[in-house]
Amino acid sequence: MRIDLNADVGESFGVYQLGDDRALIRCVTSVNIACGFHAGDPGVMRRTVRLAMEAGAAIGAHPGFPDLQGFGRRELNMSPREIEDVVLYQVAALAGVVAAEGARLRHVKPHGALYNTAAKNSEIARAVIAGIAAFDRSLAIVGPPDSQLAVAAAGAGLRSAAEAFADRAYRPDGSLVPRHMPGAVIDEPVMVLERALEIVRRREVTATDGSVRSIHADTICVHGDTPNASIIAAQLRRGLAEAGIRVAALDELP
Repeated sequence: MRIDLNADVGESFGVYQLGDDRALIRCVTSVNIACGFHAGDPGVMRRTVRLAMEAGAAIGAHPGFPDLQGFGRRELNMSPREIEDVVLYQVAALAGVVAAEGARLRHVKPHGALYNTAAKNSEIARAVIAGIAAFDRSLAIVGPPDSQLAVAAAGAGLRSAAEAFADRAYRPDGSLVPRHMPGAVIDEPVMVLERALEIVRRREVTATDGSVRSIHADTICVHGDTPNASIIAAQLRRGLAEAGIRVAALDELP
């Protein structure tokens, strides 16, 4: 059994610091770095790329809606062409920083509302994929399993990786519990590990009503803005290893 652990990082901005990226990045195998539209700035992007390189983590872009005030978690009324353009802009910006530091960009994972919208809306999903493909068709697309984003990636001939969340609650229909609802975020390390083992070993996830759904995951996410994210990730990494599960970046998995 194998799994990639990814984290959303680089989400500080100017003097506003969010999360402990240095500690968190050491515990995961892939990172998704904010590209300046929902969070991050040029300095944060460059520092985060360097932290990822030091830790040997695979580097991915984390483009979102242009919504700093809402942290990219509000759906904006943008046309497919506008979405294609903002995704291209963000991926290209981060890729330039990565190249300047002597590394390469490996994947793209949309952020927040853009991620959720592209998962359900085929037109938006195709726009996201078009923006990525216009820059580099070798990049893997990280998104929900069996989503419109995965369908659009396959249609464009791009690789995709299915993602599950160990630090978020699932509804019976397989969607995530909205963040404004109680219990949406799981921040107890033991519970996060139990959820991850359920996903990797049994390919299942228990919903809030106790029902069990099948789920396939190539990678499991730990959100950088989850309280104690670095502690959660460290215990998750250790617990997976103790369970005999190999943790490796997407490029290293079959």
